[in-house]
Amino acid sequence: MINNERMIRLRAAAVALALLLVGVVPVNAHHAFGAEFDPNRPLVLKGPVVRVEWVNPHTWIHLEVTDEAGNKEVWMVEGGTPNSLLRRGLKRDTIKIGQVIVVDGYQAKDRSNRANGRDVTFEDGRKFFLGSSGTGAPYDKERRGQ
Repeated sequence: MINNERMIRLRAAAVALALLLVGVVPVNAHHAFGAEFDPNRPLVLKGPVVRVEWVNPHTWIHLEVTDEAGNKEVWMVEGGTPNSLLRRGLKRDTIKIGQVIVVDGYQAKDRSNRANGRDVTFEDGRKFFLGSSGTGAPYDKERRGQ
């Protein structure tokens, strides 16, 4: 009977460990800048916000951009984590639906309407750093004062 109790505890520990590992997998799926975005494709996007996703591991701002031909297209802009943006002073309700913003960033390698946002500038001139630190994005001389 002692061996049976030991076996039950061992199985319970194995199940708990497996559940713990399953919960950690999404954290390991986090990517670096270079995995999805092209440092040689900087862009500036301007338009009204149509959606904001304040989720981990990255925030997403969706804005409607009018291209040179007058066509409207929605772009998804990846920002840093909600926690990192909060520490910089950007709150969930800072970016409102319909608000016109300008985003400096880098286009996705697959040339889709996705970008990694470096900075967001509001109509009143306020500017916030959107990027995650240590992502591998191009060195930002302007931010370092050089």
